[in-house]
Amino acid sequence: MHVPIKTGLCSYGHSGYVFHAPFIHLHPGFEFTAIVERSKRLAQQRFPDVKVYSSVAEMIEDKSLQLIVVNTPNSTHYEYSKAALMAGKHVIVEKPFTVNTAEGEELIKLAKEKNLMIIVYQNRRYDSDFKIIRRVVEEGLVGDVLEAEFHYDRFKEELSYKKHKEVAQSGTGVLYDLGSHLIDQALQLFGVPKAVFGDVRIIRKDSVVDDYFELILYYDNLRVRLKSSYLVREALPAYILHGRRGSFIKSKSDIQEALLLKGLLPEGADWGAEAPHEWGLLHSEIDGEVVKKYLPSTNGNYMDFYNGVYAALAEGKPNPVTPEQGLDVIRVIEAGFKSSAEGVVVKL
Repeated sequence: MHVPIKTGLCSYGHSGYVFHAPFIHLHPGFEFTAIVERSKRLAQQRFPDVKVYSSVAEMIEDKSLQLIVVNTPNSTHYEYSKAALMAGKHVIVEKPFTVNTAEGEELIKLAKEKNLMIIVYQNRRYDSDFKIIRRVVEEGLVGDVLEAEFHYDRFKEELSYKKHKEVAQSGTGVLYDLGSHLIDQALQLFGVPKAVFGDVRIIRKDSVVDDYFELILYYDNLRVRLKSSYLVREALPAYILHGRRGSFIKSKSDIQEALLLKGLLPEGADWGAEAPHEWGLLHSEIDGEVVKKYLPSTNGNYMDFYNGVYAALAEGKPNPVTPEQGLDVIRVIEAGFKSSAEGVVVKL
């Protein structure tokens, strides 16, 4: 094992507490060295060895740090990632990678010049529900996929207590937030589409940011529909695949976030295991026989992301989520907004 990678975390809000700190702390390839907390010392209570800084700029100046995790509001991703790269640090930046393609292109160019790595945090690739979807597609269990529909819905009329999420500026709203997950998953399965249609709306009473969207991604023989709404009390299945030989239907059921919110650490063989009643339904034809059965999901585990980061930084393995992939997501988001505003299908 190499010397652990000294890592600094830019925030200890929801994402820091749930998605990053527990994994950096447990992974033997990383040393959870520093964090930014302006007033509270919550991280230090849980991780006593971590050094607390009062600002991101101050932490980035720490010469001992090799990796900075940018898990701050979307509008700051470009600024903090650029500062970390300029200081000679590798960067993990949460989705969305940036709020526009120009910022993303600049960061990619800078990282290459500095011989540093940017890794985009796309944790939903490591959800149990998406893992089984990937398996169904890659193993051709429904034949050639002709139609796919992915949902990420909530029921929440009230505005978020996170004030930065409810400000009308580039990078806020559900298409940048939950849409980044759905688009990344679609691109992982099917590649970059030829064109995009978007319908992006505001439906909550007091909202000034989009909280509803529907995107249609156009491929040669495939249409992918991505939908999210904050006013869905009775949720539809999260994943629907229809292919030449059959269908697969699956709920959104990864349990990791709920466990992490309770303060549990991602340990043990049963971490991220789905309950059998959440398994997806396969109705297809396999080896000439029609089958209708529930498929067990593989356990979800966000540690797989950090395993990939460590392998890339310490062992020269491929970047698990490249900034180019992050940029493709932004291109689809921008096309979705343009399509919605102009009422046209936008070619990519």
